[in-house]
Amino acid sequence: MPYPFTLPTTSAFSFSSSFSCDSHPSLPLSASTYRGVVRDALKKHKRLPPSSQTANLSTVISSLEQYLPYLAAVDAGLSNQPVGGEAVTTILESTPSISWRPTLSGDLVPGRERPRVKIISLEHELYFTLSTLGFANVLMARATLQPLYSTTLDFQGGQERTTVMTTATKYLLEAASIYDYAATRSEQIIGTPPCVDIAPATLRALASLCHAEATLLAVLKDDPYPAAVAQDRNKSDREWMFKAPDIPKVRAHLYARLCLAASEHAAKASALCQSARSASGGLSSGFLRYLEDLRRTSRAKACRFFGIDAELGGDTAEGIAWVRAGLHELGVEIKDGSAKKGLSLSRTIKGLSEKREDRRVDKETAWGADAGKLEETRILELLDAKWNKINDTMNTRPIPPISALINKMPSGREIHTIKPYQLPSLDRDVLEDMRAPPEQNEPFEGEASSDDETLVDTAASDAYNRSGTPRGQYY
Repeated sequence: MPYPFTLPTTSAFSFSSSFSCDSHPSLPLSASTYRGVVRDALKKHKRLPPSSQTANLSTVISSLEQYLPYLAAVDAGLSNQPVGGEAVTTILESTPSISWRPTLSGDLVPGRERPRVKIISLEHELYFTLSTLGFANVLMARATLQPLYSTTLDFQGGQERTTVMTTATKYLLEAASIYDYAATRSEQIIGTPPCVDIAPATLRALASLCHAEATLLAVLKDDPYPAAVAQDRNKSDREWMFKAPDIPKVRAHLYARLCLAASEHAAKASALCQSARSASGGLSSGFLRYLEDLRRTSRAKACRFFGIDAELGGDTAEGIAWVRAGLHELGVEIKDGSAKKGLSLSRTIKGLSEKREDRRVDKETAWGADAGKLEETRILELLDAKWNKINDTMNTRPIPPISALINKMPSGREIHTIKPYQLPSLDRDVLEDMRAPPEQNEPFEGEASSDDETLVDTAASDAYNRSGTPRGQYY
């Protein structure tokens, strides 16, 4: 499920070294303080082991949300736009120099980090900040869904699964809203972006990706087959006997169209990412492969639900054809019953892949990087074996060709609407407080590197801790 994004890191930066504000003299220093907290949170998150990063995500999100109003105020002041009903005047004293370490650009060389990217525009700083906030929301959705896929934790019941997926959907839709806003804003800027991570096409693709994954969760919430397969593999489960999953016929066809809508969003994201370029190159092959796998998996799910619809209508042979069409979409070779008996190298490799994925889930590492392809393959093979047995012993009808079925698949149906994202702004009382000059004349300073070996900006952290509330004063 949701892609295992890596949060970027950034260098220290003093707004006071590049900007001044006649109307609100304390604004640059306040922005520097909250940006230092963001940098501190991202560096701490990067150092944590994967199993501990989940608990730190809420801190990262909080720091980003508190920094955004100050960044937006400085940026708005450059064009004399009002903030919170007040006029803000920001003056550019010198060209800013900020570094971010992207996480989607190019392929990562083992043992090495991606090079930092230098940006000289507050617009690009805003895109990186929004993109990082979107990543963090997607990772929160992953953390919420992780117990559903674990083979060692207690099996989640129906009510618990619904609650988990509702929460995860909220995070994904929030991320989609953030990316949609960033993409719309970046499309108005002329010029080549400093890296492909914040290219307009990439931001638009990320919005489509989150929309696709949220749509699939709407299906997963009422889809009993993933739960049945997970329950069968769960080591903690004691209910070794369970009834066959029930799906009403009308809903089966509806779920199929929802899956097709998710496939269309994934296809759009893949096409946008293929076209996204910058001065530093394109996106990583692993991320591009994930988008293609998500498109294939979504279409395979649609085929499965069309098959369930046919089987519920009494046409088991057509149901088998739909299941095999789903396996074809996943690129799985379809063999007859005799070929499935005994041991083979391909089945051994597949078993090892399944065990490896289970370990990733339990260790909370990069699980789900195949976009659910392995899970859907398990379900389709389960239905193929079950329905073939029924067709061979009871119905004995010829199985129609899958090409004819794929060609008559309908269009997708939407279930979610991406709400417009509202960039947070400073309250009037916070702006009023920043009309006073800062108590000290020294600008905020910090190390310029975002490497793991550097120390945390204690000046920023101490200032933030003393503030107590996200106010715009310098302490």
